[in-house]
Amino acid sequence: MPTTALITGGAGFIGCALAGRLRERFDRVVAMDSLHPQVHSTSGRPSALDDAVELVVADVTDPVSWDTLLADVRPDAIVHLAAETGTAQSLTEASRHASVNVVGTTTMLDALTRHDALPDRVVLASSRAVYGEGAWRDPTGTIVLPGQRSHAMLAAGTWDFPGLSPVPTAASRVEPRPSSVYAATKLAQEHVLRAWGLAVGVRPVVLRLQNVYGAGQSPNNPYTGILPLFGRLAAAGEVIPVYEDGRIVRDFVHVDDVARALESAVCDLAADPGVAVDVGSGVPVTILEVARLVAVRYGAPPPEVTGQFRDGDVRYACADPSDAYRLLRWEASVELTAGLDELCAWLELLR
Repeated sequence: MPTTALITGGAGFIGCALAGRLRERFDRVVAMDSLHPQVHSTSGRPSALDDAVELVVADVTDPVSWDTLLADVRPDAIVHLAAETGTAQSLTEASRHASVNVVGTTTMLDALTRHDALPDRVVLASSRAVYGEGAWRDPTGTIVLPGQRSHAMLAAGTWDFPGLSPVPTAASRVEPRPSSVYAATKLAQEHVLRAWGLAVGVRPVVLRLQNVYGAGQSPNNPYTGILPLFGRLAAAGEVIPVYEDGRIVRDFVHVDDVARALESAVCDLAADPGVAVDVGSGVPVTILEVARLVAVRYGAPPPEVTGQFRDGDVRYACADPSDAYRLLRWEASVELTAGLDELCAWLELLR
């Protein structure tokens, strides 16, 4: 029997990396995408999207678009990538983020029920942002959840939590505590999908992605990654500004590795894992370190630590990928230096 996969947000950065892989596993792959100008520089089909993948230009928040789509498409599996992703932007455009991330998800689920088009599973690309500041360890070795850094704390230059040391995050032991509107909407997506899926017999699978990067990432969207921004500044010979004291920690995971994890969640995972699965390299790196790598590549001036900050930003974000290996037989394979070289080479082609 022919099989069909549907990818919402399928013409985006991660969607294009995933679609070709799913085309080898399914008879039909459909990408649904609104081609929002904040992500897409043109309204046309992205060249990175596999030619064999069908593109449907539609908005996930529009019930009529879902009615039209599901009259023709009966998905066996769905990868739900469509989302607004800006942490800082979500503080001033909270309704937009809630509409796309939460209402877009509920609109999809309602349509699947309405058309009796229940897939075997829905895989949600969630975010490490749902943890907020995540787990830290006190001097006695006890794990604590310190919560969000306040504006007053950041304004005083108190970047870390005194006396505490951060630890990598794993859904099996760290409780989500979002510290931004964006993160709260992603956690709401998780709750909605799991409640619906378990009630109607659809397997919900949640992957919490760390900072995804790679060739194809929008070079102009300020809300979807700092590495293209760093590359553009360094290529122009400009100084890369680094916030706080430069020691913000992130886990950068290459888009091809993320596509493999999503493919495994769609095609190889035997059952609902019961918990979200963290997808990251497991390698913590400071923003100052990665800015220096980019600056050196271009012979640009050294990065400048500015002391600026963004409310809602977390200090430390790095995955413990052991559950991803156990459940998906997945681990990251692209080292950051190689991934940065690839990204910068791609950015140079756009100049």
